[in-house]
Amino acid sequence: MPERYESERREFVRIKVDVPVRYKFLSRTVQVGDDVYEGVTGDLGGGGLLLVGRVPTPELYVGLLTQRVVVGVNVLLPAAAEPLKALCRVAWIEAAEANGGRVALGLKFKEITRDALDEVIKFVIKSQLK
Repeated sequence: MPERYESERREFVRIKVDVPVRYKFLSRTVQVGDDVYEGVTGDLGGGGLLLVGRVPTPELYVGLLTQRVVVGVNVLLPAAAEPLKALCRVAWIEAAEANGGRVALGLKFKEITRDALDEVIKFVIKSQLK
């Protein structure tokens, strides 16, 4: 029997790009604090982004993975007048640096305006044409 390969399930193309992101953890049921963190994208597309940044405490991982904690992001695209804002759910978490405390968060857009999504898609298309 031939080997089966998992197909890519993403609806949108993602590009590898290093863009600054400010983000905050939000929840109605889990104590998350009001701190705003800074990170960078590892990739970006119309469906979400890879965020490399800090999670203040490992206890948040369960809340993030069960969607009791979501991530509000401000993505600072080059040449954009204002940051693009979105609310994201965490699809997966992976260690990014052993000693630095940074993790990679696979984020999927949960709430994003049509205009903000259009800006992301335009940015991805322009980046692919370079």
